[in-house]
Amino acid sequence: MALRRPMVAGNWKMNGSAQLAQELFKKFSTKLQDDSAEVVLCPPTIYLESVRQQLDINKEALNGCLVRMGAQNLSQHDFGAYTGEVSGKMLKDSGCRYVIIGHSERRRMYGETSDIVAEKFAAAQKHGLTPILCVGESGPAREARRTFEVIAEELDIVIAKNGTMAFDNAIIAYEPLWAVGTGKSATPEQAQEVHAFIRKRLSEVSPFIGENIRILYGGSVTPSNAADLFAQPDVDGGLIGGVSLNSTEFLSLCSIAMSA
Repeated sequence: MALRRPMVAGNWKMNGSAQLAQELFKKFSTKLQDDSAEVVLCPPTIYLESVRQQLDINKEALNGCLVRMGAQNLSQHDFGAYTGEVSGKMLKDSGCRYVIIGHSERRRMYGETSDIVAEKFAAAQKHGLTPILCVGESGPAREARRTFEVIAEELDIVIAKNGTMAFDNAIIAYEPLWAVGTGKSATPEQAQEVHAFIRKRLSEVSPFIGENIRILYGGSVTPSNAADLFAQPDVDGGLIGGVSLNSTEFLSLCSIAMSA
């Protein structure tokens, strides 16, 4: 069985501040104990430099703990007249290691199709970034028992453009749309069922990828439900929204992941 290091990725969305970065790292430097889990901070683009500064300032205090920086989105284009967009090269130059791709809010609010998501996935890897690919079904799709169908379609379009082996350098985040930001989380059993499906789907083409890829759960994860979610055999941590803005609760999630 593969030894997949758990990951806790904090997606600040359009929230946060330079002060939040300072608060997080102050607690990281005194509370994080080892490298048994990887922590990723994904602030708004304007605060990437604040997080990067804190990474540099606290490098020794972190004592080997794996704290990385990621972005919330990128353009599928490398450069050009795309006002307001940020390229993969720019994110790499800013110190990012990861980037969230295809978050449900990007798909729903900004019309990102699965084809665009596949292009962004390719752009991230082209510039040395590891994509955190978000997939998940809506409430009506789950009620219609189309969960696996929807997720398979979202995966297959990315695979068609990039190949299965592209997932050797990728993370998947299962985020049921009916749970994102609603306070209603999937049960551990529901999360495990979908994560196992994703792993099996990739294993059919590449057993190595299927066994080794990390699959995060995202959708109203809190310190009260994280232990049961992270204990599932195919759940490798979480993509965290609102709780990532509370330094005490986010640190609690990191500690839970480290002991999972």
